[in-house]
Amino acid sequence: MISVAEILVSPFLGLVHPIWKERFPWLSQGCTVRSIDTTLYDFGFFSGGSKADVVEQNWLTLLKATGATSVVHGRQVHGTAIQAHKAAVPGLKVFSNCDGHVTAMDGVLLTVTTADCVPIFLVDTNIRAVAVLHAGWRGTAAGILGHGLSALEDQSGSPSGHVMMHLGPSICGECYEVGLEVSRALGRPALPRSSSIDLRGILAQQAVKAGIHTENISVSTHCTRCTQSDLFSHRAGDRGRQVSYIGLRG
Repeated sequence: MISVAEILVSPFLGLVHPIWKERFPWLSQGCTVRSIDTTLYDFGFFSGGSKADVVEQNWLTLLKATGATSVVHGRQVHGTAIQAHKAAVPGLKVFSNCDGHVTAMDGVLLTVTTADCVPIFLVDTNIRAVAVLHAGWRGTAAGILGHGLSALEDQSGSPSGHVMMHLGPSICGECYEVGLEVSRALGRPALPRSSSIDLRGILAQQAVKAGIHTENISVSTHCTRCTQSDLFSHRAGDRGRQVSYIGLRG
């Protein structure tokens, strides 16, 4: 498992995995930042941070910047439902009750929005299939990663040994203080007071158990709270959302 400091490639595309950018020219991947100049770059359709028309325009800006044909998103409910996409329908489409997306089709940009939760990027380099998952503590405890890996295998037909995983910008273990119910749900010792949880560390452990090779797992060094990375943080009071995206270039 390696630590990766994503690099800002452009104001519109945001932070990109530098190793994946070099190794996989057929891949479009990244996480947007909080603002462009002094204007919020907010993708939160359901968080109430910005006007709906502004948010929609930001989505269209991202679609144009990536060169994708279509972009898909979901109303995230901290569950395990994964939507598979087998055609690039032009424009933006939003699905209900969906916390992950998977595709093996060129031109489909898969997205999740976050503001502390973990965006999980999955790439099958053997068949060229991709997925992105939204993982808060509830989704992590419910097994969102396992559901995502199963959905990816359904698309690619290859096992987890071919999968590369990146745990993107989110709140870090030192900043994520939780109560007893969260510790119990994640299988951690129930301390007599609140404690900090490294959600990305837990997801990395789950990935290894699921068959992903340790050397194929990377973790972002960016924290939504403490690294001054220009990211939205729900715990800091933000109502805006950044979007994590991945897709196959046509």
